[in-house]
Amino acid sequence: MSDNPEISLTHRAGLPDALRVLVDELPRGTWEAHPNFSPLTRFWLDRHLMFREVLGRLRQGAEALLQGDLDPQRFGRETSRYGGFLLQELHGHHGIEDHHYFPVLQALDGRLERGFDLLDADHHALDAQMAALAEAANGALTGLAGADPRTAVGQHLEVLGGFHRFLDRHLEDEEDLVVPLILRYAPEIG
Repeated sequence: MSDNPEISLTHRAGLPDALRVLVDELPRGTWEAHPNFSPLTRFWLDRHLMFREVLGRLRQGAEALLQGDLDPQRFGRETSRYGGFLLQELHGHHGIEDHHYFPVLQALDGRLERGFDLLDADHHALDAQMAALAEAANGALTGLAGADPRTAVGQHLEVLGGFHRFLDRHLEDEEDLVVPLILRYAPEIG
């Protein structure tokens, strides 16, 4: 993936201006009141919210263990459960987007084609981040049996922070591209 700040998930501060044509017309605060805001759109946004919440639980658990407020066994159970759930659900979610929803949506407005290329690149970059997150979580879980699990859990927390930034930037940009497109064109994608 390019390190161009306009397109790189690592450096991007939002959608490039050329891809904001619909979100500028239909900003976030207007989405739910729009007549084309459907239960499917609500479900999709709720999935994004769930990813953010699960990631927050993982971060809170690691922070609590490092502060001595969570016992290692509970941390291990929760990290294993929430981490596996997050990675599995993200993988499935991106697969549905890439193979079902995005091809339909991309055909609706040629001005946003580059945006779907950007989201595809994000998904590839997130695959590498997801692998790093799984490795860090496994390291933290393995480290619980050591003399001082804090080092591995600290490394896991650092990876979680980077992953959180990556994922949040991607989800926000994806929402800003996709939701206004759905509101404008009301495609049949159910």
